[in-house]
Amino acid sequence: MDNKAHLWRAWWKEQVEPKIPVLHSLQMRLALGYSALIAALLILMNTYPLLMSQNLMFRSQQTALANQAVVITNALTTADQLTPAGVEQSLSQVEDLNVQRILITDGAGLVLYDSQENGVAGKYALTGEVVAALRGNDAFSSAYQDGLFSSRGAWPVMNRNRVVGAVCLYETDGDQGALLGELQRNLRLISVVVCLAVLALFGAFSTFLSRRVRTLLGGIRTVREGEYTHRISMSGHDELAQLAEEFNQLTGRLQVNEEERRRFVSDASHELKTPLASIRLMTDSILQDASIDRETTREFVADISDAADRLIHISQELLELDRLDQGRDLDRRAIDLNEQAEQIGRMLAPLAESAQVTMTLTLGEGCLVRCNDKDAGQIQKNLMENAIKYNVLHGQVDVTTRRVGDQVMLSVADTGVGIPEADMPRIFERFYRVDKSRSRAAGGTGLGLSIVRDAVKRHGGEITVQAGQPAGTIFTVTLPAWTGEGETT
Repeated sequence: MDNKAHLWRAWWKEQVEPKIPVLHSLQMRLALGYSALIAALLILMNTYPLLMSQNLMFRSQQTALANQAVVITNALTTADQLTPAGVEQSLSQVEDLNVQRILITDGAGLVLYDSQENGVAGKYALTGEVVAALRGNDAFSSAYQDGLFSSRGAWPVMNRNRVVGAVCLYETDGDQGALLGELQRNLRLISVVVCLAVLALFGAFSTFLSRRVRTLLGGIRTVREGEYTHRISMSGHDELAQLAEEFNQLTGRLQVNEEERRRFVSDASHELKTPLASIRLMTDSILQDASIDRETTREFVADISDAADRLIHISQELLELDRLDQGRDLDRRAIDLNEQAEQIGRMLAPLAESAQVTMTLTLGEGCLVRCNDKDAGQIQKNLMENAIKYNVLHGQVDVTTRRVGDQVMLSVADTGVGIPEADMPRIFERFYRVDKSRSRAAGGTGLGLSIVRDAVKRHGGEITVQAGQPAGTIFTVTLPAWTGEGETT
């Protein structure tokens, strides 16, 4: 049996489901879910009120019959032994008996009295209720069938704590049955109306919801194919409209990233192409010109070495950007910016001397930042090296550190030619140069400031740039200060 069920499920999934994709649709699943819920509600609405009404009627009839039985048993308890004549005499003294049928037996179950003509008087009535009554217990049963409430009960007749007989009462109620039938018909009519209304509302709602979901799916598929300019237009303020807005913002970010990626690939290819072309040209010149002298060959080889160094420098900065993008080596600890500034200042002193630039350090107290050696070093080295390279003869570079609350500020100011205001928003873009010819002559790749920005943001800091007075540029870096040895990353 299990094997047959497995084969059936396998056949359904392979043959039926692929041909009926609607089974997997959100609208179909909502329809099935709502149908099950509506069915459960309709069943509950058509059963619970009826059951409660039936139980109420049964309890009402039980109470009424019990009251009648009390009157009859009280009239019969005076006799030590029940006889047909004695029963009739006792009943004749009882008034207001409103019961459809009265049946009285002796202690052995023999029927002594039956109010129904052509009844069972003189016969034994050993029904379940009578047997229970002869054992000293009250018994009651009821049923609703064909629009009638039928009830019967039996109660023992006691004399000196001894069961001497039983009283069995029968009652039917067609009027209450008709009311219950009318209630049942009304509930069915209400159920049909409610079902049609709910189905109409559900159809409208599911169509509306499915259309919006299909719009989202269509947009996702379009963007998945690479169309990052696609936007979804969805009215309203519900969750799906908010999702569409978030989707539009996401695709906008993807579009920006894609444009940056393409520009980055183009710029990187261009930067790598120039030294590679130089190397190719000079090696071809050496190989093709057999009469080239030794001195010229040495010059060509030196140029090739410079081009190779430039390639290595570009590759190292690309790897550094990749490291920052990937978030590797994020071991934050207490870094002394003053100590690093002094080390980098000594390292760049020959470059400053050759460029005839004076560099001064003004270092404040308590300049410990929450960073790591490599990133902090990259930030200071790139800013200080750029300030030297793009300065003027006899220019000045001022490096300042100071603690401001829970932040440490690093300022690198130069007296160079400065940066045009129109270029300032773009100087942190990768491979962007203000003066391309001068940047290449200075050995720049256009990646240094991008590395600085990414390193600063990586550690929760900020970097700003502004024009110096009367000339030059001022870069200001703000990093979180180290507030205690117990800090964790």
